[in-house]
Amino acid sequence: MRPQRGIHPVSEQTDAPRPATAFEDARAARRAIRTGAWRGHTSGLAPAHVQGNLMILPAALAPDFQRFCQQNPKPCPIIGVSQPGARDLPILGADLDIATDVPGYRIYERGEMVAEVADLRDHWRDDLVTFVLGCSFSFEAALLEAGIPLRHVAQGRNVAMYRTSIETVPAGPFHGPLVVSMRPMKAADAIKAVQVTARVPAVHGAPVHLGDPSLIGIRDIAKPDFGDPVAIEPDEIPVFWACGVTPQAVAMAAKLPLCITHSPGFMLVTDLLNRDLPYR
Repeated sequence: MRPQRGIHPVSEQTDAPRPATAFEDARAARRAIRTGAWRGHTSGLAPAHVQGNLMILPAALAPDFQRFCQQNPKPCPIIGVSQPGARDLPILGADLDIATDVPGYRIYERGEMVAEVADLRDHWRDDLVTFVLGCSFSFEAALLEAGIPLRHVAQGRNVAMYRTSIETVPAGPFHGPLVVSMRPMKAADAIKAVQVTARVPAVHGAPVHLGDPSLIGIRDIAKPDFGDPVAIEPDEIPVFWACGVTPQAVAMAAKLPLCITHSPGFMLVTDLLNRDLPYR
């Protein structure tokens, strides 16, 4: 498959649009995405609803990936798995189409991203299985409700994400580095954030690291590998959570023959409500 010309990596744009409307109804958000009315990142787009990362694979690779997720539950908490070839996932939403309801998709072949597309209708195959993984955008609502400010949300930017030197637990062909998302916080807010997010393992749970980014292999905090850079003020520390973009780094490291993912920060909005997630 050749790279699609004229399609730019929307998830890397630093001027990514800020949601003009916070949809209360997830179906309305998905319809806006499906029709092309919304093509930006989904942070804050439907704040009450669970959002998900995508990993779409040929059925032959699905058992190994499921085992990979079981062995790496923090970056890869499974919230839904489709039937082979199915574009719907009723457990996550009525009128949900996996091939059209995400603002941007990335297609990888042999470890290389060969296309970034607005929908998958021309790329769908009958043997594809979709894994939907929990997303940190869901716990952001809980952080905001707890009075913890999130700068990327306030600025309408995509969250900053980084490859780390932390290796995932391999399974079959799946191996590679952990990817983390970062939110700068004052120390008191960081402590509160640990307490809030530790209660929701279905969306990555507690942070994996606080403070010095070099200790987890991040050389330049000002240059994220995915998403948008976010300033860290002198009285703040960076707080890092395991991220659902990890499968993309794994796909590149493992040189899988084919996989399809969401563009980083461009999630599937589900009918599930954040308040209904399993809490500890």
